[in-house]
Amino acid sequence: MMNITLARRRMLLATAATLLPLAAWTQTDKPIEWVVGYAAGGGSDYVARSVAVAMTQELGGRPIVISNKPGAATNIAADYVAKSKDYGNVMLTADFATLAANPSLFSKLPYNPDSDFQMVGLLARFPMLLVVGPNVPAKNLKEFVAWAKTKTDPIPYASAGTGSPHHLTGELFRQKAGLKLQHVPYRGAAPAVQDIVGGQIPIGFMDSASVLQYIASGRLRAIGVASKQRVPTMAEIPTFEEQGLKEVEAHAWQGVVVPAATPADVVARLNKALVAALNTTQVKARLQTMALEPLPGTPQQMSDYARAERTRWAKVVREANIKLD
Repeated sequence: MMNITLARRRMLLATAATLLPLAAWTQTDKPIEWVVGYAAGGGSDYVARSVAVAMTQELGGRPIVISNKPGAATNIAADYVAKSKDYGNVMLTADFATLAANPSLFSKLPYNPDSDFQMVGLLARFPMLLVVGPNVPAKNLKEFVAWAKTKTDPIPYASAGTGSPHHLTGELFRQKAGLKLQHVPYRGAAPAVQDIVGGQIPIGFMDSASVLQYIASGRLRAIGVASKQRVPTMAEIPTFEEQGLKEVEAHAWQGVVVPAATPADVVARLNKALVAALNTTQVKARLQTMALEPLPGTPQQMSDYARAERTRWAKVVREANIKLD
């Protein structure tokens, strides 16, 4: 009996020892710094703040503070988190740019997307759309292609900036559709949308969050959405594939990463909180207002997705000869 009791005590002590680091982490008053590589008020900032509130509840009240570090296509923010040694207290919104496009767009990065981070999990993705302004008569892809082929000069299209998912979606569309298009970069989606609405530029490739209200009001017309299925909040807009143009799928997606040396138990706890937050009714409703698709899943699923996206977009960048340095 004494031997059994002693064995049980040892087992309980061993279990407690393994749980102690995680318990201490969840009980600390130090806020988690959630770094976002874009200015406050934008789509990425909105997503992080929406999810952070729900994650705080899942983490037993552990506060999460959003830290905006915009610039250099998220490279500034990514470098900051990659070099941080504040393990368990810092994480990053790593997106399409950080993990998929930048390795091809820049000849040298201040971080390594494979070795400097641990994936926590995907957040959400914005579907990309081709939208046209008041001076374009087309209502669908067939009419758009017919209209485009009447033009002698390349048709200018707006994007949120060189190397943005909006730009690369436009290049992918150009390559697959075989049309003559000319990229016109803007400093963000908002001014680009305003010029399309005003007729200063005829078309643009935009994310759903930037154009949803304009499509709903009739000030912009959506020709097609670059996703496999129609977007539930914009179910009237057909995909490119169902209109006959295949292999034009593009999203502005986001996920959460932490520095590579973050303890595995902390990563698991963050993933559990993130997945739970994305599955809450509150977060789903907030994301739906921007036609966003939540993507709860495992760290491995995020890693696989990011690598597949990096390979796919590297080809588009190479064929379009796009460089940001």
